[in-house]
Amino acid sequence: MNALWITVALLVAGFAGWPVTALVFRLAKTIDDKADAAKAAEEAGGTADDPSADVTVDPPPPGRGQNVDDELTAVASAPPSAGPGSGPAAPTQRILRGGAIIGVLERLGVCLAILTGQPVAIAYIVAIKGLGRFAELKETPVAAERFIIGTLASMLWAAGTAAAVKVIFLA
Repeated sequence: MNALWITVALLVAGFAGWPVTALVFRLAKTIDDKADAAKAAEEAGGTADDPSADVTVDPPPPGRGQNVDDELTAVASAPPSAGPGSGPAAPTQRILRGGAIIGVLERLGVCLAILTGQPVAIAYIVAIKGLGRFAELKETPVAAERFIIGTLASMLWAAGTAAAVKVIFLA
């Protein structure tokens, strides 16, 4: 019976964590958008003094956002002499490729570490993930923020799932 609960915990932690992490990303984006809109309104001096003002942000026009195929992208830097409208649009560079697969493996590893009583293994998981992404995180602050949010949401989901199964069903 323990094998069944361990399997259920791994499946829930590994695969049900993706929608949870995606929800946390959406929540973080909403909070950032509202903060950006409030800052822009404050700088404009318009409705910043009105506490009842509705702060909303229009979504970016199609093809100009940061997500392409659910991956974070960044516009490649243009040469310094290039002015607006000079030449074709700059290509985009994909950032944090493979994040979904890495997230599933991370959640499985965290859940398994807690279920086997080896929480120190979580430090190894975080270290491997951080070292593997170091170059991308160093160059792109947006990627670093996304990495931290995703890692924390993912690990909390996996740890919570493992702890709940361990306390309720494996005690």
